Amino acid sequence: TKWGITQKKWSEYHGIEATEDDIKAITEVQAREFYEKKYVIAPRFNLLPYLIIPLVVDSGVNSGVRAASKWVQRAVGTKRDGWIGPITIQKAMEANHISIFLKIVSYRCKLYGRLVARDAQLKAAQDAGFKLQARFASGWNNRVMRFLERLAGSIEK
Repeated sequence: TKWGITQKKWSEYHGIEATEDDIKAITEVQAREFYEKKYVIAPRFNLLPYLIIPLVVDSGVNSGVRAASKWVQRAVGTKRDGWIGPITIQKAMEANHISIFLKIVSYRCKLYGRLVARDAQLKAAQDAGFKLQARFASGWNNRVMRFLERLAGSIEK
């Protein structure tokens, strides 16, 4: 990777199979253009409230554009189809932007807790008799995130 861009993503972006040399040759300008087109313009994240754009873009880079879109849709109460359309944009603009932000942070944290809790290596360690705290990560995370979601809900009112 270079600038966080994998060979697979660069290949998809250009529609041709990228080589290792192609990745090494990516300039900062090209990387910025890649991220803007793939993770801001194409998914229409640029049409969302300014406050949440960096969070949603980072979510798209880290977890995929569809997941990030669904988190926005869940936060504003629209159909979760993974595509940002005019209804989601309108609802996001009308909603409390801080509330949307907090909800998306909560959804991401819950995902990370689930990923840790479902890690195959964790399961293998537990089966081998190790008592690891990581097995509680998802539950602990969910417990704390409920407070964040409650805060987000109180801001909406």
